[in-house]
Amino acid sequence: MSDNYDVIVAGAGIAGTLAAAAASKGGAKVLLVDRNTEDIVGRKTNWGWVCGDAVAKTHIDMIESKLKINFAKPELDHRVDGVYAISPDLKKKFLFEGEGYSLNRPALARKLLKLAIHHGAQYVQGYGIDGPLLDGMNVTGVFGRDSNQKPFEFKGKLVIDALGISSMIRRKLPQNDYVEREVNLSDVESTGRYICDFEQDGEDLAYYDPNNALIHLNQQLAPGGYGWVFPRSDHRLNIGLGVEKASLDIRNKKLNEKDTLHTLIDKYVKWNPLIKSIKIVEDDNNGKGYWSVPVRRQMDSLVFNNYLGAGDSMAMPNPISAGGIGPAMVAGYLAGESAAQAIEEGDTSIESLWRYNLKYNEEYGNKTAGLEVFRIYLQSMNNDLINYGMRNFITEQEAIDMSYGRVPELTIASTFQKMLSGIQNIDAFRNLMLVSKKMKTLNALYAKYPKSPKAFKPWRDAVVAEIREAKEKFKPNPI
Repeated sequence: MSDNYDVIVAGAGIAGTLAAAAASKGGAKVLLVDRNTEDIVGRKTNWGWVCGDAVAKTHIDMIESKLKINFAKPELDHRVDGVYAISPDLKKKFLFEGEGYSLNRPALARKLLKLAIHHGAQYVQGYGIDGPLLDGMNVTGVFGRDSNQKPFEFKGKLVIDALGISSMIRRKLPQNDYVEREVNLSDVESTGRYICDFEQDGEDLAYYDPNNALIHLNQQLAPGGYGWVFPRSDHRLNIGLGVEKASLDIRNKKLNEKDTLHTLIDKYVKWNPLIKSIKIVEDDNNGKGYWSVPVRRQMDSLVFNNYLGAGDSMAMPNPISAGGIGPAMVAGYLAGESAAQAIEEGDTSIESLWRYNLKYNEEYGNKTAGLEVFRIYLQSMNNDLINYGMRNFITEQEAIDMSYGRVPELTIASTFQKMLSGIQNIDAFRNLMLVSKKMKTLNALYAKYPKSPKAFKPWRDAVVAEIREAKEKFKPNPI
């Protein structure tokens, strides 16, 4: 292997392989480093490629257009018309996202690796990365051990960090004012899922819909998170849930239970009257698994000196849905594109790489801080309030707007009208008004994302203050 790479991409998941493909396509000499072997590329743990495996069609379309690739079966396993969020009492549902796909993740991972290699990336397997090589405040490469525990170092002009939420590169960066090194536990959901065959007992679109992905909001079944039933081809399911630790602890104490994520998933499966006789699908050893997912806005800066991050390493999953595939696709491509441009210009400083912050903010990131506040608000509501709110506080269009990070116009006139119609829990509705106002404030801040590193610190401090205020106001209260 050469020792003079332009770009080292750490991690060959979705973000990493797309970053390697885009950077190679842009003319950079790229080394793609992964701990897994080629046949299990992109696998997160021994449990497999743990995820809900859902992605919006718009993100697939973007990658097809930018990298001149066509996706089809087997990686696009099953098309869905939309994603519906359903109230705890199952009496109200709102369209959450539009058309998309349930994916075959192992097949997608292998196809994206071939794409990166096709565009010229050099791929090395069986190399576990333990941290960044540093020269003062500059990242100069990565170090770690190979599958035989032999130490290695790879040096490059630029490193793209796609190692995931526990990235040892991000966590071992020098103390700095730009990239946060740790993710707060309160901003993490523990998730688990089964991919399974099943027998269907009856029909009820609130429990199972072959044409739509379902999200169940239920603080007893999934405290601080939600459950999901995503249809797959051949009458299979991806069924699982996510929980937040503080909410789970409160729920267990109030109900005198000792549930864990594992027991709750089994209870969720049994709760669904349509799903019977499940049998775990062991294709690629990917049928059952558990993982931790960040559910906050992405890191306020995605770049440092000679360093870019993408995907879960930068806390990019959607704060409401915990969906990370779409953001990883967007960020992976943009990171690779930005890296290639910096190499071509001969400048990999934080000032040069700042364009990536601006591009990602424009494409996806400008809505996520507002969504984080909405997630914090939802975690403060019990099932009765969620039921009541979905019936009375908010229209379907307002819910759709919020799920996309747009702030609905909850005007004084509409508020007065709702009050006259007999809203009982006026305090909870006032809290929704407060959340709407805070989302608007955060959206305005992100509309003025700093154009250079020099203006970053006061902007970041303003964002952090808004999020802190929301967390102090809205405490987890699942029961």
